Amino acid sequence: MKEALYLNNNLALINYTKTYYTSIDELMAGEAFEMFLKSFLQQYKTTNYELYYWITKDIPIEPVVEDIKKVLQVLMVLDIEDIRHPLLQDRARFIQIIEDAYLHWRDMQRYSIVFTANSGGLQNSNFMDADNEFNKMILDFYRKIQQKVQGSKNHVYRQLQAGTNASFLLRNYKWDVPYIYSDLIDIPFINSIMLRTPLIIHPKSNKRVGSFVQADYNPISDFVKGDQEWFCFPCKVGSLLTFVYFQRDFTSSAVALSNLFEIATDEECINKKPDCMVLFGNKDNKNETTFFHDEKNDIWVGKVSYNEVIEYFGYIKKMSLTLHNLKMQSKGWLPLHGAMINLHLKDGTTKGIAFIGDSGAGKSETIEALSHVTKQEVMYSEIIFDDMGSMHIEDGKIVGQGTEIGAFVRLDDLDKGSAYRDMDRSIFFNPESANARVVIPAAPYSTIVTSHKIDMFIYANNYTDKRGLRRVDNIDEAKDIFVTGKRFALGTTQEKGISTTFFANPFGPMQKQEQCLPIIDEMFMQLFDQDIFVGEIFTCLGLENKGDDGLKIAAVELFEEIKKL
Repeated sequence: MKEALYLNNNLALINYTKTYYTSIDELMAGEAFEMFLKSFLQQYKTTNYELYYWITKDIPIEPVVEDIKKVLQVLMVLDIEDIRHPLLQDRARFIQIIEDAYLHWRDMQRYSIVFTANSGGLQNSNFMDADNEFNKMILDFYRKIQQKVQGSKNHVYRQLQAGTNASFLLRNYKWDVPYIYSDLIDIPFINSIMLRTPLIIHPKSNKRVGSFVQADYNPISDFVKGDQEWFCFPCKVGSLLTFVYFQRDFTSSAVALSNLFEIATDEECINKKPDCMVLFGNKDNKNETTFFHDEKNDIWVGKVSYNEVIEYFGYIKKMSLTLHNLKMQSKGWLPLHGAMINLHLKDGTTKGIAFIGDSGAGKSETIEALSHVTKQEVMYSEIIFDDMGSMHIEDGKIVGQGTEIGAFVRLDDLDKGSAYRDMDRSIFFNPESANARVVIPAAPYSTIVTSHKIDMFIYANNYTDKRGLRRVDNIDEAKDIFVTGKRFALGTTQEKGISTTFFANPFGPMQKQEQCLPIIDEMFMQLFDQDIFVGEIFTCLGLENKGDDGLKIAAVELFEEIKKL
């Protein structure tokens, strides 16, 4: 990124490497502050025309911005009584404009970036200090101006996140780049992130639509590089190294990824070739969400075309997970769209329970309900995965692994205390809206990539008007339940009402059904040969009033069965 400040809609990217302001005077004299004032006035014309007209008299914005800057510069030095200027003749109006400008700034998603040449450089040790100082400077600037125009000191001081919401440390990595991907060579990688949580993000879209489809050519041929507009978030999706390249307008999505996937280290990136690669926000005017297997280089490549709707976090998350699932499926592992926990009982035993089901079926909600009915007999539970994992055979046993260190869950379906318990570390998406979501750190990376024995394999049924838990003793009936993937869609995607999805997983298995079916056959044969509990749990989430405590009834019966294992 070459600019000192990049503004686009509600996004502000501040490039400390280009310009770092150490004082309020430097800030007011700089190009970035002028850009911000122009942005504010342009928006003000549509949101408060009366005050816009009062401050501009409908003359061009440029001289008005210069006039505002001069008034603010003088206010930093003199008392307001010693200043004669038309803007200060009506203090009530001017202070309202100050408050509105400050609110306009804080309503933006604000991120700072710092480039460093190596991991041991000075910038690596102090980029957080630099961001903290910037935050303090913005807050001090606002308070000094506001109190001077107000004519008195405040009695209540709120320590808001006045500077940025997050800060990135960027590096250039020399990775094993096949020639076809040479356009990506100089795109900087995120090395470290500092988050100011709780973080609230307001994407324009609140659900994912469409599906990921296989392309017959490598999407890298569609790549539109632009002029220093891209960054890379290198992460571990499960055990796979994934390079998520994102166009800067979707920086908020990358920020949220840091609560979901483990950031890959320098050693894991340098001179390495990724297993998977995502091109997110590509300006190809194609409106596509496609994937491709580059067999020559053995890289799974996904592309999501530039579109406002892809601000919804589900797009970048699910594309990353789809590529993971396709890769794992190609090596004979079965991708699971579900959740798994290890329940550590007070008798010293540990039980691994895996739940399968499409979005809204009640996987995470069942785990939440289970935690409330087992408090007296369970020491603790550990999350292995909360959305996507995989199962395979290891040393003759059915085992599961996870993909994510965090959980991306609906606020509506959580116990009311859950999000608030973890609020200080969480990232919220449109919390005031329907289908509000939150990304909460859930498990250490070392836990999710360890193989864990599966003792129960359960389908989350949210549509049948039954209560509790049912064991399925017939292998063909069991496979039919899981493969059909039936659910009552709650509107979290474009679907609503009864729908079916192959193996309840539209992120890999659905696209490669012929490849997946033999793996399903093998896994179910092993499940039944090892006498592992296979069945369905009735979550009732698709029923009116959620089945009058249907989820609680299911959790109670589930725990009774767990104690018999």
